[in-house]
Amino acid sequence: MITAAKRVSQVATHMGIAYALAYALTGSAALSGLAVLVEPVINVLLLPLHEAAWARWGGKAAKAGARYLVLAAEKFSQTGLHAGVAFGVMYVATGSAALGGIAALLEPVCNVLVLPVHDRLWDSFARGVQASGCAPIAT
Repeated sequence: MITAAKRVSQVATHMGIAYALAYALTGSAALSGLAVLVEPVINVLLLPLHEAAWARWGGKAAKAGARYLVLAAEKFSQTGLHAGVAFGVMYVATGSAALGGIAALLEPVCNVLVLPVHDRLWDSFARGVQASGCAPIAT
């Protein structure tokens, strides 16, 4: 139950970051709300394709060092995909390549900074619940 709540909270946090950034760039609640709805849908549709391609390519790395290099390249590529989607959504919403570029740079950075803190808070909460014996923890 805690794992599901943590995932929902992660999505809400991600959407909150996207909304705040879009609103800061456009000043429009409507465009920001639309961006928050469209951007995750595009990412959800593209990410499985991205992961499948990397699973096929990365599975060929035999040595541990090569696997780590492939994993790092995959994460870098995933960040690029996410930034590209952020750029595209903001560009379509505003018609401004400059605002699209700002969104493409800031949105992933904000997620990289905020989401680990979010996860640590949830992990701390889960340990507290587990210590109290209130509920089983599924990780």
